[in-house]
Order: sequence, then C-alpha cells, then structure tokens
Amino acid sequence: MADIATQKSTGNGAAAAVLSRLSDRSIVLIGMMGVGKSSIGRRLGARLGIPFVDADAEIERAAGMSVTDIFARHGEAAFRSGEARVIARLLNGGPQVLATGGGAVMNPATRALIQERGVSIWLSAELELLLRRISKRKAERPMLQTADPAATLRELLAAREPIYAQADLTVQSRDVPHDAVVAEIIDRLLAFLDAAPPRGQP
Repeated sequence: MADIATQKSTGNGAAAAVLSRLSDRSIVLIGMMGVGKSSIGRRLGARLGIPFVDADAEIERAAGMSVTDIFARHGEAAFRSGEARVIARLLNGGPQVLATGGGAVMNPATRALIQERGVSIWLSAELELLLRRISKRKAERPMLQTADPAATLRELLAAREPIYAQADLTVQSRDVPHDAVVAEIIDRLLAFLDAAPPRGQP
C-alpha cells in the first residue's frame, strides 16, 4: 500500500510540474486513426486536471453533422477547410489536451499554429495494430471507404508519417493499458518542457 501511495504522489507531482511549465499552451495529440488519441487524451486531461477536446467532435458540432456526412455531402476539401478553422480556434483555449484528426497536420498553416501554441505529441502505432482497431468501426472512417482499406491505410501512413515525425515528442501506442501510455506521456512531457527554453526565447 505504501508503494502505491508513493507512486500516486510521484505521479501527481509530475502532473503538477507539467501543468506549471505548460502555461497557456495546448498538448496536441496527432497521429493516424486508431492510435487512441481520444481515449488516451481523455485520460491525460484527467491526470493533468485540464480539459480534453476532440477536434472532430467540435467540427461535427460546428457543422451540425457527422464527419462521415461532411465527407459524403461536401467532400474532403470542404472538411479540411473547416477542420483548419476549428483547430485554429481551439488552439486559443489552452491549456488543454487537444486530439486532432489524422490528416489535420498535413495542412502547413495548422502545423505552424500547433508549433506556436502547443506541444505536439505523435502517437505512433504499428500498421497491424491500426488495422485491428479500425476494423471494428470502419464505417465511421471516411478515408477508408475504398475497395482495399488496408492498402489505403498503408498509403496514408507513407504520406503522413514524415509529417507526424516533426512533432515535439513521439510516443508509441501499443497493446498496454492506456494509463501506462499516459504515464509515459507525462514523463516525456516533463523532460521536454524542462529542456525547452522559456517561450519567446531562442
């Protein structure tokens, strides 16, 4: 019991330290569909005591329809335009944990805003894990409504991973309890924020 109490105290101390160094910045989770941005993000926000915001949910709220319907009725270009506007607005609301859609950071302006107003974390995952996870909710993934979803996912990964790799931190999403990934993120965030110069300094 004492060991558990010590771990909790240490974990709370790390969370408080991250929050104090974060200032008004957002923690921005990027990565492919299926990596767990929403489920991990909710837990991360709870651990840090700051809001969790899902960009796709905010886009749906603003549009009054689902992401799938936006794609079907208006096309990807219209969705991406709305996505960029919503994320720009949300980035003014930190500190928070913000989960972005898989293609959001392909927009250079969005990437620049995330770099300016947030700390980006790429949740990376192996292709096999992604395929297992998304197979259960494939109908909700507009980008995978193709004749060969697995091939489409491989193509998306090849195009996006070099951009994802520009994130401030990379954390592997894997088949472990999400709380273990959250603990790793907090440790990595604290080390990153300790090493980074104060905002406004080179």
